[in-house]
Amino acid sequence: MRIDDTKIENTGIRISRDKLNVCARAVADALKQLDEVEFIEDPNTIRQQTRTYLEELLRHESQIDKAARAKIESQKRTIAEGTQEWDILYRKYYQDEVKKLGI
Repeated sequence: MRIDDTKIENTGIRISRDKLNVCARAVADALKQLDEVEFIEDPNTIRQQTRTYLEELLRHESQIDKAARAKIESQKRTIAEGTQEWDILYRKYYQDEVKKLGI
């Protein structure tokens, strides 16, 4: 997967490379502060792996979102986005997709 400055490929999520690096560094720094965590690799390797995991999570999130929206659109009647019914169905279908992936 190649990251450009504005968009993660194959998703609708826009995040700059710098912001993704900032997030990865923040996660790695937070892990370093935990007494239960001991790094056996250098901090840069940890940050790079954290970034890889974040990219993977963003890809999964995009897939989950698309699947939940598709389930709502497949209903017999049209359910307008932004309505309470749409929001309830979206949360339900989103959680169902998360469970399928085991996240």
